[in-house]
Amino acid sequence: MTAPQLRVVAVRVAASITAGLLLFASFPPRSWWFLAPVGIAVLVAVLTARPMRRIAGFGYGCLAGLGFFVPLLPWVGEYVGPLPWLALAAAEALFVGVFGAVTVHVRTLPAAPLWIAACWSLTEYLRATVPFGGFPWGRLAFGQPDGPLVAFAALGGAPLVSFAVAVTGAGLAAAVTPMRRRAAPGGTAPRDGWWRVVAWTVTAPIVAVAVSPVLVTGASEQADSGQADSVTVAAVQGSVPRLGLDFNAQRKAVLDNHVARTHELAARVAAGTAPQPDVVVWPENASDIDPLRNPDAAADITGAAAAIGAPILVGAVLVNGDGTTTNSVIVWDAATGPGERHDKRIIQPFGEYLPYRSFFRLFSDYADRAGHFVPGDGDGTVRAAGIDIGVATCYEVAFDRALRDSVHAGAQLLAVPTNNATFGDTEMTYQQLAMSRVRAVEHSRSVVVAATSGVSAIIGPDGAVQQRTELFVPDVLVAQLPLRSHVTLASRLGPAPEFVLCGGAVIALCVAAGAAPRRRRSQQPPDPQPGPGTAATPATGRIDREDQ
Repeated sequence: MTAPQLRVVAVRVAASITAGLLLFASFPPRSWWFLAPVGIAVLVAVLTARPMRRIAGFGYGCLAGLGFFVPLLPWVGEYVGPLPWLALAAAEALFVGVFGAVTVHVRTLPAAPLWIAACWSLTEYLRATVPFGGFPWGRLAFGQPDGPLVAFAALGGAPLVSFAVAVTGAGLAAAVTPMRRRAAPGGTAPRDGWWRVVAWTVTAPIVAVAVSPVLVTGASEQADSGQADSVTVAAVQGSVPRLGLDFNAQRKAVLDNHVARTHELAARVAAGTAPQPDVVVWPENASDIDPLRNPDAAADITGAAAAIGAPILVGAVLVNGDGTTTNSVIVWDAATGPGERHDKRIIQPFGEYLPYRSFFRLFSDYADRAGHFVPGDGDGTVRAAGIDIGVATCYEVAFDRALRDSVHAGAQLLAVPTNNATFGDTEMTYQQLAMSRVRAVEHSRSVVVAATSGVSAIIGPDGAVQQRTELFVPDVLVAQLPLRSHVTLASRLGPAPEFVLCGGAVIALCVAAGAAPRRRRSQQPPDPQPGPGTAATPATGRIDREDQ
């Protein structure tokens, strides 16, 4: 490899890593959502500015993925060491590598930014699906709750928001480095006119800005029309004795903290300094002592519910007869005791359960500390105080189907009980809060986030955070929230928009594959005509490196 070639490779490597870092910087707790399209633009420019092989595109994509996921996911290894963190980041980076390869493959198609963005949607879908049920953390949509593109969530959910970010970035790349198009024999490669690439760049943001006030106004009119009621909700953040994997070694202390905060709220209600809640939400793992088996824990919870005069959604760990455990949210009423419950349906691999336990324990002593949880079923909806509440426990909020099923079942309010104490003082809690904000816009529902150690929050149907707590402090949030019964287009369509986007990507890949042989034939020089005194020689075909 010559020195100029080495310089080109070095620039591409640096640009790819920079693209990943820009994507990371667009995520909370920063509000730099606008860096996500820029990051996509830098990566697409690397992949499309000059011809390259698909395997090279895969490599540059992997580098961008590492630049994105390595700084995004250090909370995974906060208490178990760097190996799980780096292994997960590397596995997720492979999907960005696939995006790099397919971008190289489709970049010569007409309207290339559209197909490139659809390919990003396809790789996000795959990442959220496989392996072990997928890991959707880091979807572009989850970095956009403060940006205008989040308005697309009400139309097509998180997948449409991610697509809007990707098409904006790909359009920006086209504006800076126009996509190479197939050249006619003997001609030059035509380039999109400036007006086309500018249109690709600005269309999605303009549509989002135009749609956003319509959605918010429509939701407000629905709330004011008498079709919706309101409810007063309290979120209790009891905090924990200590952080880390051993935080629940003092399980009784965690339960006592949440009981004490609830009694304090009851005293404020009695004194007239706080409104009377209709329902109280405790976080995930508020009672790691099974209250269905332990009379003392049950008595403490019943006493708290009686004091506050409202049912409590209690996050509890229940022990099953076969030794497995269930992560549940139980509606606990002072008069009737435990009632309806949501058993967490989407459980976290390598945390709540360990696939191939005997294999993975070879790599880490923490393998045996992974849980033995089993998934529940149902639609994620519980009824408390006459209200249908959709529940997504912690990890579940990252998955589109969790709260969508609840809304289809009639949920008027959404709750996200979560426990982030096992991840310490990291950005994880802010990343997860952003997901709840996107879900609020997606379904036009208020969301109550109750976390053991923070951040707890009250989120309006427009995704705005109305109240929030700080990390590692006991606190209680109380708010009056609207109950919604209407269904957004995103809720109604379900996974259809994502399937359409993925289908478009597959069609583009097939069309590009069919176009490659025709392009090679068009680039092959004609057979030379033998002249006087010369013999005919076979033509030598030339294959552009971009098709290898």
